[in-house]
Amino acid sequence: MDRILLFIILTLVAGGFFVFSSASLGLLADERVSFSSVAFTQGVLGIGGGLMGLLLMSRVYYRTWRKFAFYIFLFGVALSLLVFVPSLGVAHGGATRWIDIAGFSFQPSEVLKIAFVIYMATWFSGVRKDSTDFWQSTAPFLFSTIIVGVIMLLQRDTDTFLIMAAAGASMFFVQSGRWKDLLIMAAAAVVLVVLLAFVHDYVKNRLMAFISPDADTYGAGWQMKQSLIAVGNGGWTGRGYGQSVQKFEYLPEPIGDAVFAVFAEEFGFIGVIVLVLLFTGFIFRGYRLATAAPDDFGMLLVIGLVTMVALQAFLHMAAMMKLAPMLGLPLPFISHGGTAMLITLSAMGIVLNVSKYQKKFK
Repeated sequence: MDRILLFIILTLVAGGFFVFSSASLGLLADERVSFSSVAFTQGVLGIGGGLMGLLLMSRVYYRTWRKFAFYIFLFGVALSLLVFVPSLGVAHGGATRWIDIAGFSFQPSEVLKIAFVIYMATWFSGVRKDSTDFWQSTAPFLFSTIIVGVIMLLQRDTDTFLIMAAAGASMFFVQSGRWKDLLIMAAAAVVLVVLLAFVHDYVKNRLMAFISPDADTYGAGWQMKQSLIAVGNGGWTGRGYGQSVQKFEYLPEPIGDAVFAVFAEEFGFIGVIVLVLLFTGFIFRGYRLATAAPDDFGMLLVIGLVTMVALQAFLHMAAMMKLAPMLGLPLPFISHGGTAMLITLSAMGIVLNVSKYQKKFK
């Protein structure tokens, strides 16, 4: 498998563990959260299980996923619908996105994200390149995106839906090469977000907090203000590992949605540059492997999975610096989330398996 990409992933996971360990100290001031439970979820289920998933997926021939793509997608959809079953769905922060089975809770949308990419890669790889047939290329993509969109929006998970749609759009563009359709989809996405702002208060509040954080300092604008303070406190070299002040009762989610702010406060501008370079290297190496994939399915699979992880990472960092609205997205390989870490690392195992069969350039 590609050693460079593997090195980047392992570096992010190892470094992310230390960042998470420091950020989790902020939970000691919150009596509602069990520190030991969070550490177990992240260390054992997330990192331990994720690395096992990466190893296992890297050994499964990637074209195997194509044979079962439709059933994998159906499984992801069915699993995500279980959150609406009263005895299984778990609500948190006004959203129902988790399933609890025998005391074990997880977010099924993480599975649906990967299932969506596998299904789209399968469909587009069967369509002739540069095809202008609407029913062969555009219609299936729109139909599948609408299905996952309805499920995600009912869960009040607009952020995950936008990430999935963007990953699908990247695969669509690579296979079709039609800028016109891509621009139409982007315009439709903007219109959708505006409409959602009128329908859902949580979308409106996030947009307003991005435009003017001072308008509701102790409400929707609180996290953005505290994130900017944390980033500013970092200066050039940071306050030092474990020395973040904002993680104690100021940042609402120091181990999740705001973990980058904690990192920036402790490691400063130089640390942020290193982290950005690591994710940039992840993108370039991933896309380089996509160009060397032996077939269209492998190429599209890598593009979809790499785009999904990279876009989520940069949107998370951008939100902490008020370059994007506060989306509530975790930082891949670093933020707390056993299910997210396990699924993300397993997805990277699929990418690494594709890299085993890459073509040699002359």
